[in-house]
Amino acid sequence: MQKIGFIGTGIMGRPMAGHLQAAGHQLYLSTHRSPAPAELIEGGAILCDSPQQVAQQADTIIIMVPDTPQVESVLFGENGVAAGLAAGKLVIDMSSISPIETRDFAARINELGCDYLDAPVSGGEVGAKNAALTIMAGGPEAAFTKASPLFETMGKNITLVGENGAGQTCKVANQIIVALNIEAVGEALVFASKAGVDPARVRQALMGGFAGSKILEVHGERMIKRTFDPGFRIELHQKDLSLALSVARALGVSLPNTATAQELFNACDGKLDHSALVKALEGLAGHSVA
Repeated sequence: MQKIGFIGTGIMGRPMAGHLQAAGHQLYLSTHRSPAPAELIEGGAILCDSPQQVAQQADTIIIMVPDTPQVESVLFGENGVAAGLAAGKLVIDMSSISPIETRDFAARINELGCDYLDAPVSGGEVGAKNAALTIMAGGPEAAFTKASPLFETMGKNITLVGENGAGQTCKVANQIIVALNIEAVGEALVFASKAGVDPARVRQALMGGFAGSKILEVHGERMIKRTFDPGFRIELHQKDLSLALSVARALGVSLPNTATAQELFNACDGKLDHSALVKALEGLAGHSVA
């Protein structure tokens, strides 16, 4: 059993923390934006007054919050994690944030004698609930080895990509691929439907060929059935693409299709699932898939 601090028990963090608790670990929680889930407290998790107190009690501290400023606040704000750390502890940020800022956060935590891993995830709420997340880690190999049993409790495809920041860079690349695939599937289904062909049968036919993908399987079905309740909200994907575009500018890299996908997201309701990007394409075509 390990003493694990978990800060950020929202849509993704809640089931992730639940798997750790079910595996027999002692959880220490603090309120972040919303109260700690009652079922975790009832299961034995200890509610702390602040991230600082979480860090004082736990040996490993996991952060799962929406964006870079919130990670910085949790780590280095008043009563933050950094104030409660002692040498030898491990901080794992599983949020999806800026690779550049991540390197700075890691260096500041390292100065306190602690290891730092950036370990963002892919797989959405379904992957979190099923303990089937893809986890992309950046940081020292020894720290990754230490954290691996925890990662294996929450995910299945787990990779040490490189040094600190590499995990976040990999996650940004993942989000570029996912966004452009959603856009491609949306275009194809709008095209087929407006041409008078049943989009459900088109999707079924394409699933067995080279165009087959998880996006076509899952989000193609969402587009056809109009099930846009969020698994992963558009506004969160917009945040990830903003990271991609800002880092790309700093690197002198052009991402023209990523920019286009971002503009399409901008035309959509940010609270919907990211598969609802098809609505922007439908608006341009003057035609709905279904």
